[in-house]
Amino acid sequence: MDGNYLIPANSKKSRLLFSLFTWFDLVMFGLGVSITLILLMFVPLQSTLVTIVVLAPGLVTGFLVMPVPNYHNVLTFLQELINFYSTRRQFEWEGWCVKNGRNKR
Repeated sequence: MDGNYLIPANSKKSRLLFSLFTWFDLVMFGLGVSITLILLMFVPLQSTLVTIVVLAPGLVTGFLVMPVPNYHNVLTFLQELINFYSTRRQFEWEGWCVKNGRNKR
């Protein structure tokens, strides 16, 4: 093939567990579910508000590791969003009408 090679489209998925999760994702989800199970055993569920609070750790971590298109999961999307809005970006103009002290020929 003349020294060229083709990387398969799913090469990143081979590094993931179940082709969807990283170790961090599974540990975070496992901790959320474990906390929810412990709370279910020890907290009496007598109202809707208490039930929502008890189920919240498992639901939130499940939401964060849910896959989304163009990103790995919701957690990665939120990290990228925070990074985009919190870091300073500097764009240097390199257009046709500005030479910036250099001749671009």
